[in-house]
Amino acid sequence: MTTSSSLPDIKQDFIEGLSQISRFWGFPKGMGAIFGVLYLSPAPLSLDELVRETGLTKGAISTEVRALARMGLVHRSGRPADRKDYYEAETDFYSTIRSLLKERQNSEFDDAIRSVHAALERLEKGPHPAGREAQAEWEFTRERIQALQDFFDALDSLTRAVTRMQSLGFKNIQKILGVLK
Repeated sequence: MTTSSSLPDIKQDFIEGLSQISRFWGFPKGMGAIFGVLYLSPAPLSLDELVRETGLTKGAISTEVRALARMGLVHRSGRPADRKDYYEAETDFYSTIRSLLKERQNSEFDDAIRSVHAALERLEKGPHPAGREAQAEWEFTRERIQALQDFFDALDSLTRAVTRMQSLGFKNIQKILGVLK
């Protein structure tokens, strides 16, 4: 991180920070850098411009931009009489959170949640083991699966609440959260 107060240095530090956040959450650093560059750009950028700004390869940028678009963090746009695709960052973070939470409603995720619920049901309905060690292992397994089920239930509740809050608008939500501080 630089200590210079020049705008290019500040922007570079911001982009590097987003790269670190991206890596922390298990995504490639390049994904954070691309989002950072697009977020700080007043106009949509092409893949070639993103290559120049990030130093990443065009192939890497293409891959990461598609992933960012699936998450609702980046949108494709075009320019009249230009065949290139241009990209811009989503600036409505409330919309992004809604989009990410709606991904939770993806059928693959639902299948995974159902498998957790089914495992818990099978544990409850199945024969309880005899013996202290077997009983302790059964109880440990049940507690762990129940904890994951509780987390998924909370995630579902959060998804429903955030989706319902959409009608309030982001500014009103900020006011409500400000009152709760």
